[in-house]
Amino acid sequence: MQEVIYNEDSIKSLDWREHIRLRPGMYIGKLGDGSAADDGIYVLVKEILDNSIDEHAMGYGKQIRIDIHEGRVTVRDYGRGIPLGKVIDCVSKINTGGKYDSKAFQKSVGLNGVGTKAVNALSSYFRVQSFREGESKTAEFQFGNLLKDHPIEKTTEKNGTLIIFEPDDAIFRNYRFIPEFLEDQIWNYAFLNSGLKIYFNGNEYYSAKGLADLLGRKTNEDNRRYPIIHLKGEDIEVAITHTDQYGEEYYSFVNGQYTTQGGTHLAAFKEALVKTVREFYNKNYEPADVRMGIAAAVSIRVQEPVFESQTKTKLGSINIAPEGQSIRSFVNDFLKKQLDDYLHKNPQTAKALEERIQQSEKERKDIAGIQKLANEKAKKANLHNKKLRDCRIHYTDVKNEKRYESTLFITEGDSASGSITKSRNVETQAVFSLRGKPLNCFGLTKKVVYENDEFNLLQHALDIEDGLEKLRYNRIVLATDADVDGMHIRLLMLTFFLQYFPDIVRNGHLYILETPLFRVRNKQKTIYCYSEEEKQQAIKKLGGKPEITRFKGLGEISPDEFGKFIGEDMRLEPVMLRKETHISKLLSYYMGKNTPERQQFIIENLKIEKDIVENALTEVPVLEMVGV
Repeated sequence: MQEVIYNEDSIKSLDWREHIRLRPGMYIGKLGDGSAADDGIYVLVKEILDNSIDEHAMGYGKQIRIDIHEGRVTVRDYGRGIPLGKVIDCVSKINTGGKYDSKAFQKSVGLNGVGTKAVNALSSYFRVQSFREGESKTAEFQFGNLLKDHPIEKTTEKNGTLIIFEPDDAIFRNYRFIPEFLEDQIWNYAFLNSGLKIYFNGNEYYSAKGLADLLGRKTNEDNRRYPIIHLKGEDIEVAITHTDQYGEEYYSFVNGQYTTQGGTHLAAFKEALVKTVREFYNKNYEPADVRMGIAAAVSIRVQEPVFESQTKTKLGSINIAPEGQSIRSFVNDFLKKQLDDYLHKNPQTAKALEERIQQSEKERKDIAGIQKLANEKAKKANLHNKKLRDCRIHYTDVKNEKRYESTLFITEGDSASGSITKSRNVETQAVFSLRGKPLNCFGLTKKVVYENDEFNLLQHALDIEDGLEKLRYNRIVLATDADVDGMHIRLLMLTFFLQYFPDIVRNGHLYILETPLFRVRNKQKTIYCYSEEEKQQAIKKLGGKPEITRFKGLGEISPDEFGKFIGEDMRLEPVMLRKETHISKLLSYYMGKNTPERQQFIIENLKIEKDIVENALTEVPVLEMVGV
């Protein structure tokens, strides 16, 4: 074996640009193409916005303008503006920034002087312009390298900072910004900064009631068991309600940062909530019964917070401030006093809350017997589960950079499952096979998840019985045929997740796989087309009379071909819930008994066979049904 030489030449020293571009995941999490809310392109926008938000939090600037068109992002704030002599340093020198001056930024979001530099390094074009006291300074970059250093000029513009950037499409391949993800991000900033006006592509985002407005947007009034409880104190704000839905829904924030993975503050909130409720009712309720159906938001402000990753999605701090009170006792003391007072002053809310807890308790006890048998059966089946072809890397492998790529394809029939199984990446892609059309579970209690073998095995394959903490796959992809039966199966599976595990959808884990409808080829070239329009373009491009194949089912696509559609260029449509979507009403309309309204809808939207074949996937009708 050839000896590996290890000497001084083996030690490499990268400058900050090279390091960020070589290891972007260390700075912005996963890369992605924009089809998931936590993909890198949204983190880039967030890093720029964080600085503008911090200016507002310090009392400077009451509006922020954001424009995103064709991959170019423009952010203009009206804060103090970067000191003109430090404009270039602040966006291109690592560990340089105002956040190190604790007097200037006591409880800010961007703490480490890295965020803007990461955006600069990962952009094919980056421009920064500061307006300050009648003068302006501009600099332009490419991949973090300075292109042009403009001289200081006079200006009549108001103080503030303008950032323009375009993500590097060599790193963020085939990326696209999905407006709904950006709107959610912007609304969170508005909810956490009452009085701030944010304009995104001309639309205004503004909140007067903070977290109460957030829950008002995330839940439907007629689905709440009691009015939203809104409590505010110094450095803490919470909003709480319960709904009829399964699961637990939390929105947690630290210094205005949306901590999607929670952390010490959310754990403290859950613990304090159960403790306060038990003491108020003087009953030792199970924590799961207290929290079932909850929708809650909690925001705290901390000095020098410690996050568990550069993307700041999980708080690791134990204390509110260095050498200060613990977060656990801080949150507990606040809820114990404020929530207890509120329940005493609002007996109708207290009664409604107790009724919801008792309902959860009853359902849990009703399920207990069959749950035990079903779990034992599932454990035995998991040893040689013929429905699941597992992968090696899972979403729970927190130290593995590929965890975000972990995907479970849910397919119908042996032929489709066979094609995906043979062409998949065995490291990160798993397959779960349905034997046919699953049960329409609309209107049934969660007991059916344990009574139905297929649902129970799927629940265990995902490991979501007790919530999303142990979710084994980041992406759950419905891979069904583009025909009527395939669409029906897709709708039945969407009903399953929306009814029993809505958090899967809310947290952006559910997708629809797009596969090509046509293959257009001649002897020199093959083009796969996902719509009639793409087919016509391919015919025109190839010229003559190319061979055209229409794929009616996934089983018709050979494993070699299928590998091209589930690789780096895989097309996924995320299933998203609009703010106005009411899950129970939605499912009742589409999955309940035939009503005159639904019959009329079918008549008005009836399509002939030709239209269904040509447009089945391009119009994504099932996604429209679930409010995407």
